[in-house]
Amino acid sequence: MNIDVLVVPYDSAKRSERMGAGPQALIDAGLVARLEGKGHSVRRIVIDPPVGAWRAEIRTAFDLAAALSETVGDALSGDRFPLVLSGNCGVAAHGICAALGSRTVVLWADAHGEFNTPDTTVGGFLDGMGLATLTGRCWTSIARRIPGFVPLDERRIWLVGARDLDPLEAEALEGSGIHRVPAEAIGSSIAESIRTVEPESPLYFHLDVDVLDSSEGRANQFAVAGGASASQLVELCAALRSGRPPAAVALASYEPEADADGRARDVVLRAIEALF
Repeated sequence: MNIDVLVVPYDSAKRSERMGAGPQALIDAGLVARLEGKGHSVRRIVIDPPVGAWRAEIRTAFDLAAALSETVGDALSGDRFPLVLSGNCGVAAHGICAALGSRTVVLWADAHGEFNTPDTTVGGFLDGMGLATLTGRCWTSIARRIPGFVPLDERRIWLVGARDLDPLEAEALEGSGIHRVPAEAIGSSIAESIRTVEPESPLYFHLDVDVLDSSEGRANQFAVAGGASASQLVELCAALRSGRPPAAVALASYEPEADADGRARDVVLRAIEALF
C-alpha cells in the first residue's frame, strides 16, 4: 500500500508543544519504520499554516484543516492512503471529512464527546468542539473556509468510548442523532456492525488516543479511567482492516510528556500495525 503520513504538529495553534509534540514522537518511536517494514511505501508530509499568518488559535485551526483537506484530496486522487497524525482532533476531522465528502461514515473513538459549543463549554477548549463543528452546531462560517467542507448528518457518526463529558455537552449528545457505543463494547463487534452501514460510503476512523483506559497508558493529560483496554483497541483495528478498511485514519491527541512510561505510545504502534 502507498501511504501518506500527514503530520499536523499543532495543539491550540502552538507547534510541537503538548499534544502537538505527539506526531513526531510517534514517528521517532518507529511508526513509519514499522509500516515500511510491512512492505508499505510511506511518504511523510508536514502540514503548517500559511507563512506569516498570525497564530490566532481559532484561525490557525481552520487554516490547518483547510491545508489538510487539500493534501488529503491529493493523496486520495493519487491512490495513496491518508494517515493523519494530529495534535488536535478537530483539525484532523474537518480536513479529512471535507476531502472524503458529505457521505462519509465516521467511527470516532475518544474519551471525550468533543460535542461542546462556545455556549456549553466549561473549559473553553476549542478542540472540545471538534465533533460539534463537524456536524454544523458551531463555527459554521469559518468552517466554510475549508475546501469541500459540508457539515455531516449526525446519524452518520458512531462515537465510541466517550465518558468524560461536560454537563451541557452530555445533554446535547443525548438529544443528537449520534450513535453512542460504550467503552466496554469496543472490539470486533463494532467493526462488524459498521461494516453494513452504507458500505458504498467512505469510512473515516478517528482515533483519539485517550479512548484508552488510563490504567493501560496515559495518552495525554486529559486521560481518564473507564476506557478501552489495549487488547480491545488492537482487536478493533484488526477487525476494521479485515471487515471494512477505512478510507482515511487519524491518530490524535497523543501527548508524550504525559506518557512517562511509553505504554500509551506502544499501544498506538500496535494499533497501527493491526490497521495496516
